[in-house]
Formats: sequence, structure tokens, C-alpha cells
Amino acid sequence: MSYAIEVKNISKSFYTRKKQGFFESLLSPKYKEKKAVNKLSFVIKEGERVAFIGPNGAGKSTTLKILTSILHPTSGKAKVFGMTPWEDRKMLAYNIGAVFGQRSQLWQHLSPLKSFELLAAVYNIPDEVFKKRLKNLIDIFEIKDFMDRPVRTFSLGERMRCEIVASLLHKPKILFLDEPTIGLDVVAKAKIRQVLKEMNRRDGTTILLTSHDAGDIEDVCSRAIIINHGKIVINESITKLKASYLSKKVIRVTTARGKVTKHEVNTKNIPIQTALEEIIKKESPVDLTIEDPSMEEIIRDIYGK
Repeated sequence: MSYAIEVKNISKSFYTRKKQGFFESLLSPKYKEKKAVNKLSFVIKEGERVAFIGPNGAGKSTTLKILTSILHPTSGKAKVFGMTPWEDRKMLAYNIGAVFGQRSQLWQHLSPLKSFELLAAVYNIPDEVFKKRLKNLIDIFEIKDFMDRPVRTFSLGERMRCEIVASLLHKPKILFLDEPTIGLDVVAKAKIRQVLKEMNRRDGTTILLTSHDAGDIEDVCSRAIIINHGKIVINESITKLKASYLSKKVIRVTTARGKVTKHEVNTKNIPIQTALEEIIKKESPVDLTIEDPSMEEIIRDIYGK
């Protein structure tokens, strides 16, 4: 079996100076350790779409920075397509793409086209290959109309689409996404999710996504790794997460008069069939839907436990 990512007992600690008196801190400073990642181990197969999620401070971004060679781990081993990130940085750069929602790889005073041309030179992409690939990405992400405007004039949604295009120009084997839809409107989020799934289907690109948006996780990913305090809490398929960690079903009922009511049923306590029979007998609905809980509810429930 081919793995895109192999992580074994990775740890990362940061050290901050303790409060001391002036002469103590000068002559014998003392430090306290903060473990951002604590003996983390997991694997991701080639072509998988995995959500890497957890509360703020759980160690998500630190792990991504280790895997993209921005940070060195304190201990442990990691391989990205057989390469050790902090040892094979140059070779790794040609095989990965990264998008960090709060940071830009585009030059703010230039148009996206100029930024893309600069990146093509950095990655040594032949001119004909670059033009063909860029045209394809422009069509997929629908960015043709603002290719010649300075990036500083863009909305957040326009900029994020261009950020993802920039990360895909060299056709990476794996795409690291850290909060790629943060601050975007519903339409922009839906577009980005759609093209990420299409890119994965067409090119087999492996995706590792961190996000606080449950929609990103449900729509894009097939598996979720949930971490807290630098350790893995859950490592399951999205389908199994829904089935295992919340037994609640939401039944929405519409009556003949147009009134809509919502019923929450815990299937551990009452079979869904029994609940439906009781609701139908009581309300005589003209329409009825049964919904699974959202990923947001599932994650909130897991954190609570």
C-alpha cells in the first residue's frame, strides 16, 4: 500500500521563559515547556481526502508546518511521499502545495497572472506546460475575469481561489489546506469545495485539510483525524463518525396547514420506526424528512466527552 504521509511519534515543544527576578533571569533563566504535538502517529494513503481537525491550540497547524518543512519536530519521524520534510526541503517543495488561509503567496500589488508567472519560474515549469495548465486552472476556478487586477483589490473569495491555483501550478501530489474557506461567503465556499473534490477525482491529488467549518469536512473529506492537546482522539471515516458518535436523528414534519415541527430522536432509547409511527399518528404529516446530525454537532459532542 502506498502512503502519501507517514507520521510516527512526532512531538513538537516550544519553550517560553518563566517569570523571574531581574538578576535571576539574567544569570540563570528558567524555561517552561509547552507541548504543541505529543507523540502523534498516523498514515494517509495516496489520493485520500482527510480532515485534520481539533479545537484551537490542538496542534493542527504545528503538524502541518512540520509536514511542509516549515518547522522541525522535537522528536519523531515523518515521511511525505518517502521524503523527510526537514531534510529534503527542496525536493519536497516540488511535490506539495500549501494554502494557509491567513497568509498569502501572491504579491499584493501585482495581478495574479504576474504572480503565477513568477511561481512558474520558481518551479522551473516549461512555458508551454505552464500556459496549458494555467488555462485549465483558470477555467476550473472561474478566475478569468480578474486575472489582470492587482490582488489587493480582490474580495477574500477571489483571493482564496487564486491562492489555491497558485498552489496547484506545479501539479503537486499532495495539497495541504489550513482553513482555506475562513471568512468566505456560502457561494465561495461551495465553489472551492466542489473544485477540490473534482481535482482529487481527476488527478488523484491527496488532500489534508484543517478547518473549523463542518461543511468543509463533510463535503470534501472521506476521513477525519481529530486531535486535542497534540494527541489523536478519533481517527475514523466521516460515515462511521456520524454512525458511532451521535445516535440522534432529526425528524422534520410538515402538516397540511403548512406548519413545520422538528423532533429529535435518540435511537439508543427509541427505534426510529417507533418514533415515526408516534409522530404520524399524532400529527398526520403531508411531508416528513429524517436527517443525520451535522459534523459540527458530532465534533462538539466528541469534545464534550
